[in-house]
This record gives sequence, C-alpha cells and structure tokens, in this order.
Amino acid sequence: MPRMRKHPKPRPAWHGVRMRRTMAGADPDAPQRCVVLPASWDEVAAEALAALAPGDGDVALTAAADAWIVPIADAAAQAGHSRSLADRLRRLLLLRRGAPDEAIWQGEDTALPGFVLNLPAFVDAGCFEAAAFAEAIETAVTVLTFAAPNAPRVAIGVADLAGMLCALGIDYAGEPGRDVARALAALLRGRADAASAALLLSPTPVQSASADWPDWPAPPGQTVVPGLAEAARAARAAAHAAGPPRHAATTAISPPGASDALLGAETGGIAPAFSPLAAKGTLTRAARAWLTAVSLTAEEALAAMLCGRDPFPVATPAAAMAMHDAVAPFMHAMPARGLPASQPAAVSPRRPLPHRRSGYTQKAAVGGHKLFLRTGEYDNGVLGEIFVALHKEGPAFRGLMDNFAVAVSLGLQHGIPLEAFVEAFTFTRFGPSGAVEGDPAVGHATSLLDYMFRHLAVNYLGKHDIPEAEQEALDTVGNGARDRSPLLPLELPANASPRARRRALRVVGHSD
Repeated sequence: MPRMRKHPKPRPAWHGVRMRRTMAGADPDAPQRCVVLPASWDEVAAEALAALAPGDGDVALTAAADAWIVPIADAAAQAGHSRSLADRLRRLLLLRRGAPDEAIWQGEDTALPGFVLNLPAFVDAGCFEAAAFAEAIETAVTVLTFAAPNAPRVAIGVADLAGMLCALGIDYAGEPGRDVARALAALLRGRADAASAALLLSPTPVQSASADWPDWPAPPGQTVVPGLAEAARAARAAAHAAGPPRHAATTAISPPGASDALLGAETGGIAPAFSPLAAKGTLTRAARAWLTAVSLTAEEALAAMLCGRDPFPVATPAAAMAMHDAVAPFMHAMPARGLPASQPAAVSPRRPLPHRRSGYTQKAAVGGHKLFLRTGEYDNGVLGEIFVALHKEGPAFRGLMDNFAVAVSLGLQHGIPLEAFVEAFTFTRFGPSGAVEGDPAVGHATSLLDYMFRHLAVNYLGKHDIPEAEQEALDTVGNGARDRSPLLPLELPANASPRARRRALRVVGHSD
C-alpha cells in the first residue's frame, strides 16, 4: 500500500537568513542592548530595532516582530481574512519594504496607527514593482485595522521617494519626477481607500458610491515609469467601486521615525536628498544607485566633479516645495509646506569655482594631532572651498570633518561670508586642543575647528584681533571663560572690534 506523502510545514520567511549579533542603543545616552538582526543590515537598523522593541533586554528581530505579527494575523484569521497575513508581514519586513510604527511594535493603544512603505525596496533591476506595492498597501490597511479596530483614522505613508527616483534615474527636481510622485500617491490612496472599504466590519451596510467618489484628482495619464500610471488609474477605479472607506483617513506623509531607519530609508517621506554623502563620508546608497541608473562609474563621477560638473542631481528648497504641491492633493495628511511659493529661499545662486584654481595647503598640529588644511580660491583670491585631512582621528570623526568641510564650501559658494563662519566656529571647545605647531599665525586653539577658522580669518580676512584661546576645563564646551564674563565697562581695549571687546572682558569679584 503506497505511503501518503506528508506536506512539509511552511517555513517562516526569514528561515535560513544569516543573522548577526551586535550591541546597540536607541540613542547614544540609552543603555546598550544585545540585538540580533540580518547580517546585511547596518548599525543604524540595529539602533532602530533597539528603539522599537519594548523593554531593555536582549532583542531579536524575529521575536520582536512576531510579538505583534502573530496576534494581528490571528485576529484577521478569526474574522475570515487571509491566513497568509503573517507570512506577508514577515516578508515585507525581511525585504525592508514595510513596517508599522513604534506604537504597534510596543503593543500600545493608539488613536492613529501608522505604517511606512520604503519605496526604494520596491525597485528591482531598474523597474518599479507596482503590483507588489499595491499588495503591500492592502496588507498595511489590514494590519492597522486589526491592530487598532476602534481607530477612526490610519496613517499609511511612504519613505525615501528621493532614493527611489535615484534608483530609476529620474531627477527629483523635474516634472517627470513629480508625475511619478503623483502616480505613486494616487496608487497609495486608491488601494488604501479600497482596502479600508472592504474592511467595514460594522453591520451598517456599505454606502453606494457617488458619481464624484473618490474626491481627489485623477492621476497623470502617463509617467516615465512603465505601468505606474495604469496602476494608479486602476487603484482610483477600485476606490470608486468600493465606495466610502471604513476610515476617515488612510494616508499620511509623517515625520521619519525608527521604523524608517529599520527599513534603511535614507530620506523621510517625499523629502529630497540634499547631499550624495553619507555620515561616514562615503556615497549614499541613493547616490550609488543614481550612478548605476545613468551608467556612470565612480571614476567618471570623480572626473566630472574635478571638471566643475556635478554628476548628481541637485535638490533645492524650491524643488521640495514643488514636490509637496504635487503630492498633497492625493494625501489625507501632509507635513508643513515650508516657504510659500511667492517667497524665494534666502540662498544665493551657487557660484562655481574655476576648473583650475589657486589656493594653498597648510600643515599644522593642534595638541599633537596633525591636520592638513587645503583652500580653493576664485580668480579674485576670495575663498571658495576648504578641505581638511586628518591622520590620527577615527573614521567617524574624519567622515564628520569631511562633510563639515563640504557644507562650509557650499555655503561659501552660495554667498555666505567667511566672517559668519569665523564668528560661529572660533572658540568652539572640544578635543583635540592645545598648542598649535607649524602655523605662526595661531598659537593656541580650543579645537580643530577653532584653529581652522582662526587661520582662515588671518589669511583671508586680515583679522588679527581675535583674542588668544585660553586653556579651560573640558566641561566648558563652546563657552570659554571670556564668553561668560559680564559686559562691564572695564579694560575695554581701544579701537577693538565688538567681538574682541566681548572676549576681553573680565569678571570683577567682590567680598562682603
């Protein structure tokens, strides 16, 4: 008699996924927790998981996720909905496509449960997977409905629109990019409203759809992303056929939180990416995806930058506001728009440096820590950029200093005067600090930044009236003893600048 073949038990979505163990805290001041998560996920994701998981003990992604996935999936199954909800949620999380907000991770009651969908994770081989995105929206509506059945509103949003556009080779600031965003927002709204209408669990019969339902604009007729406009129109038709939804609101662009970081989103919501550099001084994932999409190698991108061309799309505040206006008609809730259209951003046009520029390199040591300060000048000798090379510092500090130099250079090229940087960063106090070797213009510095801008003030502004740095305890960060002195009319030097007078004042003591 032939044996009956037993069907194998389905394995969880993350079965066989290689995991790693690390120590992470929700923030630098929080206690460290032992975190277990996929080996390919970075430390930012580990910190996000430490913030999302309740308690302060060891946490594993699988257990922390199942703590909310299983109860929600069981409630949905008891109501007669698909029994595959748990597997769909695990797959969304493993692929870093979607996750609920912190309240659901921690099992807290909330009147506005949220779910975020990470847009770049739906891009595969240069194509946007609209069908998978639509399914993820419907899954999110089901999760939020059974997680908070009494909530009148839910907030399903997206993250990292800028990263998705880069992966598809589409300029964020152009009209094609805004049409893609409109179609995405229409797809999100249509599928969310239709899924919400299908979950009307009360005995009240579903209202019939009116002729003008849904009450939001039609999506674009076409986009540069194949199939996206058709999917958006189908979603709007589905919302029309389903009738008014269960929830008063289903979609929202919310401020980024720990769930966004867990999914690897580099920008929140529909915000632009203002820099191609990550915190460590390397290219962001979106910047690397852009180079791939436009068929540029890293060497070709570097060559373009050396020639004075920017190989990456440049985002501006005006582009961010235009994107806000494009998406807002389709969403139930949006963040503040920012500056009104009639008020231009207070930023001067960027003045590019000449391809071959003059400048110099200054070698110095502050408290025994060596650095090289390199300057770049316009044809008239005005400072336009700085570079800082460090040798004894760790990679994180070097990365921060690299990005700081880029930010200062961009400010100089957009017309911010060097005097403003000198005023802001001299007397900043953190290690390394101390005696300066190799630069006769500066004797002591309270930090590397203090040294750099003292040096630039002497060589580009001719300012010799900045008071000498004083050695103080490290607990006076950014607030030297002279800064704390009261403004008394004593010891005022003649013909000194207001800054020098403020620095030279002394505390007058008295005894009772």
